[in-house]
Amino acid sequence: MLVTDLDGTLLEGEREERRRFYAWLASRRDQVLHVFSTGRSLESIAEVLEQDEPTGLHPPHLVIGDVGCTVACGRSLEPLPLALEPIEARWQGLQERLEPLLQGQPGLTLQPRATNRRLAYLVDVEVFDRGLIARLEAAGADCVLSGDRYFDVLPPGVNKGSTLLALLEWLELDGRQVVTAGDSLNDLAMFETGLAGVMVGNAEPDLVAALPRLPMVYRARAQGCAGIAEGLAHFGYGHLLP
Repeated sequence: MLVTDLDGTLLEGEREERRRFYAWLASRRDQVLHVFSTGRSLESIAEVLEQDEPTGLHPPHLVIGDVGCTVACGRSLEPLPLALEPIEARWQGLQERLEPLLQGQPGLTLQPRATNRRLAYLVDVEVFDRGLIARLEAAGADCVLSGDRYFDVLPPGVNKGSTLLALLEWLELDGRQVVTAGDSLNDLAMFETGLAGVMVGNAEPDLVAALPRLPMVYRARAQGCAGIAEGLAHFGYGHLLP
């Protein structure tokens, strides 16, 4: 199983590098179970697949979206209810408790797209009150500030890593055959699972700073798709690559 973030990871790199990597994914579809793991909503993922059609990006087998708060079929992008029930239960009633704390906070702009089981903001870090994070966590939420641009308020214990582990258990897959790849702080939870990970060469500095405590994560030199391929070779899958 190859689990890839989108922005800065699978969607990053020279056009020809991406075209070559996407063609490889398509050719190995029966051997490599591909999962998108992204902060994007399902609507936004659908747009990515449509826009990147000229480079040959195919739908994955499965999608983890909304920073771990959504699980869907990759081809139809239809949510998978059984996988979502535990996440829904953690979100139930939480938004109502959090909204008074978030209302009028400087530096936060609610993202225009509808999201599910989370609150997603664009953030201006110059004026953002970082003390808000502790207040939200005391109210029962988890928070992720990534790329100095995105601020996500999530159900407790829900993130890209927790949802991936639940998916592996649901599918009865061996974690030793999983490689994850990412570039931003919302990928940190994936890397903290203990699964093999590839931190691509263009990873944000705050994620790179966590590398010493992530023994199963390989720091690629190459960026984006080329970095994913470099990491796959490092973890012994070079024979599958073109």
